[in-house]
Amino acid sequence: MRIDVLSIFPSYFDGLTLSLLGKAQDAGILDLSVRDLRDWTHDRHRTVDDTPYGGGAGMVMKPEPWGLALDEVTAGSEHPTIIFPSPAGEVFTQKTARELSVRDHLVFGCGRYEGIDERVFEYAASLGEVRLISLGDYVLNGGEVATMAMVEAIGRLIPGVVGNPDSLVEESHEDGLLEYPSYTKPSVWRERAVPDVLLSGNHGAIAAWRREQQLERTRRRRPDLLRAADADA
Repeated sequence: MRIDVLSIFPSYFDGLTLSLLGKAQDAGILDLSVRDLRDWTHDRHRTVDDTPYGGGAGMVMKPEPWGLALDEVTAGSEHPTIIFPSPAGEVFTQKTARELSVRDHLVFGCGRYEGIDERVFEYAASLGEVRLISLGDYVLNGGEVATMAMVEAIGRLIPGVVGNPDSLVEESHEDGLLEYPSYTKPSVWRERAVPDVLLSGNHGAIAAWRREQQLERTRRRRPDLLRAADADA
């Protein structure tokens, strides 16, 4: 998969060269490029923002650098998916991550200030599929943190990135429920024992216990997930 990131703070993404995603890039599984939006400005101050039409607080990102940047990073790409992190977008979920993990080319545009000139989204739609995506119902200073979270969530689903693909199947949200609790050695730690069923060797009983724990944990922490599952049934 190819991923291009456009940001005025490219150093935010240094962490994406570490751990599994870094190894995936070294192995050629993931082609990740982070570019500075200011590279597409033409004034000595490398200006990317201006005052909003109609008045109001803050600044708005100018369309010219975005247009030039999108032209360059999407050139030769048949149908890129262009993603703008935004509190006004659809909510990012594990389903979204899995859907995007099979795309050939993702482009992330990290907004700042009071946002990006609306015409940029309209123009981007002429270059590929446009998605405005939010991590949740809160506001960040810019799109960088959200992009990092999405790239990691999407990237780890690409075949070959995670060493044991079976570990992806039993995670939280893969089946609409939260993951069951995990334990390792020692069997007793600070007077707290591992549940007996996990030491029994009875795989059927272990599977039943884990399912029960998933349902109970989801019911206690995220009852909205159970309501959503009931509504879809």
